[in-house]
Amino acid sequence: MTEHIMIPAGADKAGKYEALLPQLEALVHAETDLIANLANIAAVLKDVFGFFWVGFYLVKEGQLVLGPFQGPLACTRIAFGMGVCGKAWETGQTQLIPDVDAFPGHIACSADSRSEIVVPIRKADTVVGVLDIDSDKLAGFDATDQKYLEMMVSLVPT
Repeated sequence: MTEHIMIPAGADKAGKYEALLPQLEALVHAETDLIANLANIAAVLKDVFGFFWVGFYLVKEGQLVLGPFQGPLACTRIAFGMGVCGKAWETGQTQLIPDVDAFPGHIACSADSRSEIVVPIRKADTVVGVLDIDSDKLAGFDATDQKYLEMMVSLVPT
């Protein structure tokens, strides 16, 4: 396993994701522990992209429960259908939110969060968790982020 992620100097966002994908695939397939994999993915995404908050919530006992993350203190439990994470769990679809203040029922774990993307993690046809990323900027995420983050979560062996 490598302890360094190599991103080409001057790469644009898509280029960073393209360089990161095979490295993350090698990283997660070399490790069988889910928590270890999620912790490394959160650390890598925070490091490479400088996101405000990156983390995972896992479905446990009918709630989303905080898993590995990078960033400030976070909400510990989220109910089905509540907030952006709960909506991604409920719908099974990525939630790309350019302004969290305009999202009905947004759960403000941090007042500094301005936009958010949440990608469901599936095992077969069941959502078993979500990747949650917050930006401290409005419209911090776009279709490029959605495309590559969806590809990344599909690499996670659940």
